[in-house]
Amino acid sequence: MTDKSCDQHGNDAGLAADDNMTIAIHFTLRLEDGTEVDTTRGKRQAEFVFGDGNLPPGFEKPIRGMRVGETRLVDVAPEHAFGPWNPQNVQMLKRADFEDQDALEEGVVMSFADPTGGGELPGVIKSVDERQVEVDFNHPLAGRTLSFEVEVLAVTPATTH
Repeated sequence: MTDKSCDQHGNDAGLAADDNMTIAIHFTLRLEDGTEVDTTRGKRQAEFVFGDGNLPPGFEKPIRGMRVGETRLVDVAPEHAFGPWNPQNVQMLKRADFEDQDALEEGVVMSFADPTGGGELPGVIKSVDERQVEVDFNHPLAGRTLSFEVEVLAVTPATTH
């Protein structure tokens, strides 16, 4: 007979984050200057299946091998996070093509139809003049090195439905 230790959540204390495991985490994401851009602290934890492709590699890789209760702080380069900033993702569109002319202000995030038919694509209005609207379709965190602080709350075998 073997003694199997479990934590207070019923997780196997010996399980480590790896492929096909459901991982529950708290995380905080910060810019290079320490500005917090996202966190689950004080909110609902984040859950994902390790290796399912839902997390950028730079955020998933440092979690591999972590166990419940462990924390880690890593810097994630743009190419492993939200990608490099790409000038080709900045487009000049005709102002006349916009239905809501009053909404056209610098910094406003708008949804656009994805030209590949994949649904909606967010874009940030960079500038507006009488004829054109400059829209940046890069992810807002593209080109940024990010500080990623993560705490593993639970590790359980993934269930298939």
